[in-house]
Amino acid sequence: MGTTQLDTVPEPKYWHLKTVLSQALDSEFAVGEVLPNERDLAARFGVARATLRQALEQLELEGRLQRRRGVGTTVAPPRADVAVDSVRHTWPGAPGDDWQPVDAAESDTVPADVARLLETAPGEQVHVVRRSRVTDGRPVAAELLYVPAAAVPGYDAEAALSAPGRARAVLRALQERELEGQDRTVELGSARAEDAKQLDRLPGAPVLVVTTRYVSGGRPTAVAVSTYRADTCRLTFGERDAMALLAG
Repeated sequence: MGTTQLDTVPEPKYWHLKTVLSQALDSEFAVGEVLPNERDLAARFGVARATLRQALEQLELEGRLQRRRGVGTTVAPPRADVAVDSVRHTWPGAPGDDWQPVDAAESDTVPADVARLLETAPGEQVHVVRRSRVTDGRPVAAELLYVPAAAVPGYDAEAALSAPGRARAVLRALQERELEGQDRTVELGSARAEDAKQLDRLPGAPVLVVTTRYVSGGRPTAVAVSTYRADTCRLTFGERDAMALLAG
């Protein structure tokens, strides 16, 4: 592929360059391969290095590239398919759930949007369970599960000595209830500091936020806020064959 002239293109130069680079990644480079340095790439495509950096940053956000210290910019592996469905219609932590418990704590303050979904009163005690999800050896999601203390009277704090043990104890108590239904929303967001650390991302990096509300006894009983890496995940939904709804 020779030098590409971009002066007559109506869209921003970096955006068109991103498309050209994406095509080159598909045809000329293998997963994990290191790209040439910025000076050589800028010369090849006839653009300023600032324009090239904008295109590379966009491709990194889209999960096509990875920047690794001491290595350079490499071609990223394909996005991992992560199922986000209600096939099992079960509580978090039930058999078959692939989330890993990290810790749990009790708080009398929760985010306003979570309090609204849970219909909790100000100052009401809520268990906050932190969990993580790993796919193909890569961290793909971090979750905060909010459960009002009044909804899980069977929670045994004395039996939960370790951090994961506290989380498992809340989940076991939650599963004693009958699940009547759940609803789910998906939106684009920015990684908070704690989630970014767990996901090996920088704070503020784009993420996909899946919020699930669980209902039991005719009222909201738990709310899960799951933060997925937008650069490495392709969320799939469906009762049978998962259909790709979000793919970059």
